[in-house]
Amino acid sequence: MLRITDLTLSRGTKKLFDGANLTLPVGHKTGLIGANGCGKSTLFAAIRGEIAPDSGAIELPPKWKLAHVAQETPAVEIPAIDYVIDGDRELRDVERALAAASADHQPQHDHLGHGSRLAELHHRYEVLDGYSARARAATLLAGLGVPEHRQSDPVATFSGGFRMRLNLAQALMCPSDLLLLDEPTNHLDLDAVLWLEDWLVRYPGTLFLITHDRDFLDAVVRSIVHVDARKLRVYAGNYTQFERERAQVLAQQQAAYTKQQRQIAHLQAFVDRFRAKATKAKQAQSRIRAIERMELIAAAHVDSPFEFSFAPATIAAHQLVRLDHATLGYADNAPVLADVEWSILAGARIGLLGPNGAGKSTLLKGIAGALPLEAGKRIAHQNLRIGYFAQHQVDALRIDDSPLGHLQRLEPATREQALRDYLGGFDIRGDMATASVERLSGGEKARLTLALIVRNRPDLLLLDEPTNHLDIEMREALTEALQDYDGALIVVAHDRHLLRATADELWLVADGRVAPFEGDLDDYADWVLGRQRRTQPDSRADTRPSDDRRAQKRAEADARARRSSARKPLLTRQRALEREMDTLNAEKKTIDTWLASSDAYAGNARETLKTTLARQGELTWQLARLEAEWLELAEALERQA
Repeated sequence: MLRITDLTLSRGTKKLFDGANLTLPVGHKTGLIGANGCGKSTLFAAIRGEIAPDSGAIELPPKWKLAHVAQETPAVEIPAIDYVIDGDRELRDVERALAAASADHQPQHDHLGHGSRLAELHHRYEVLDGYSARARAATLLAGLGVPEHRQSDPVATFSGGFRMRLNLAQALMCPSDLLLLDEPTNHLDLDAVLWLEDWLVRYPGTLFLITHDRDFLDAVVRSIVHVDARKLRVYAGNYTQFERERAQVLAQQQAAYTKQQRQIAHLQAFVDRFRAKATKAKQAQSRIRAIERMELIAAAHVDSPFEFSFAPATIAAHQLVRLDHATLGYADNAPVLADVEWSILAGARIGLLGPNGAGKSTLLKGIAGALPLEAGKRIAHQNLRIGYFAQHQVDALRIDDSPLGHLQRLEPATREQALRDYLGGFDIRGDMATASVERLSGGEKARLTLALIVRNRPDLLLLDEPTNHLDIEMREALTEALQDYDGALIVVAHDRHLLRATADELWLVADGRVAPFEGDLDDYADWVLGRQRRTQPDSRADTRPSDDRRAQKRAEADARARRSSARKPLLTRQRALEREMDTLNAEKKTIDTWLASSDAYAGNARETLKTTLARQGELTWQLARLEAEWLELAEALERQA
């Protein structure tokens, strides 16, 4: 297991951890969360041994293999698929040893010893699944959105975002006991996120994961570690359960409670509006469930530093933009989308779905007027104000200017303090407001870009992956602001929580067409995974002769061993839960018996009664939480049977 004991860790003059403790059991999947700058990535670096603690200890079993995603990708000329296979270092070592042994073979030498060495190497290569390595690497690349025709291209020909996908595939290729993933979804689209989620659910090792994607956390992890006041606080369950427990604590504070009520009022207004507009029962139920969940956890975000809203839309026209028999694409290439007929109506709230490269971003550019049509017409309302967020919008910021300077160019007559107050709603405060954009982090630049878009009072919002580099608190603030926004909205996002909460209808961009998607995001996940299984290479493909029964039996035995290894921590945790529930049930039974007696209501037992009732409620909550986790473990064990 991974054990952190009394850890104190600083970066520069800032102390990040002070006496922190943590134990991660074998095979456990855990999410690490906390405010930006609290030390999550630094903790990962310390676990990897790249940073020495100021005091305390980080202990790993000596035989554990650790895998993580490299932050830099060298501009090398080797094919992408070979770069991914390089992630399995032991396999590559055996390949080099085999090549050297074959090259050194000379019949006049001790060929008996040489043959024995070759046999050992071939056996080791077989145990490491070397024969299926290329197929497994191809599956990883395809799942992460690298098409088959590009998998043999040199690494140097890929963009920065796709190189990060190659690094992620390389980390997944590495056989590991502990997998450290720091924001793995940042450079992925929704299809790749769904594939990675499915892969990690089946990963048999210990996973420690940093991500701001709450749906991803809910699906993958079974515990949350929250960096809070320089400590590591562990919560059983997924992110939603963490929020509920944290909300209980925060709701006890009167100031927090007041703000919570205001947030719930915003959420309820959205529910009322959505009920009136929904036309698809299944989608309606999906959205309403999301809103109900948000009501439960609203208090968990009362201390958010973000607070902003969109101005009311000013255009009363029914139709804002129309694409009439539009063909969209790029010069000297085949069209991406052809003969698109689509009208964007006032008040529309649309989520765009589709595979990587299908044309979602291209469609948004065409609607925004940022990409000239190759054929057809784009008809837009004369006074339409469009707010368009894409990654290149962040790059368009003036790096030598400040956030305050950007706003002052837009509104030279507005008082500086009013502009500072507005930036404060995006947590751009104090010296950060006057610092050069060049000094801002990726998340801070994204927040500034959103601030400029919101300030422009758009009638139509086009958002292309707006949550990249945003932490959970900022994503919640953006979601709430979009719920209250009364203009038209089209959003592309891999953040399913944002899509569920803000989009009334889903459209699918695939196979050169744009059409309504009949279903909700759960249906889309099924569609994506089914499509991927049909089109991806079989990672189990084996180039060995089909009559090698002994190898097949060994593979089956290894598979049984892996299943047993994966089930063992689940069974251990389930038994621990049963013991804990037995203890709590015994205590609750004693309390229930006393409360049923006349002694509990005697005049001198008033304080004891009050304390006992409070403990009864606490035990009821704890038992419900433990039973929910037990049921999840039972389902997981059933899937692995």
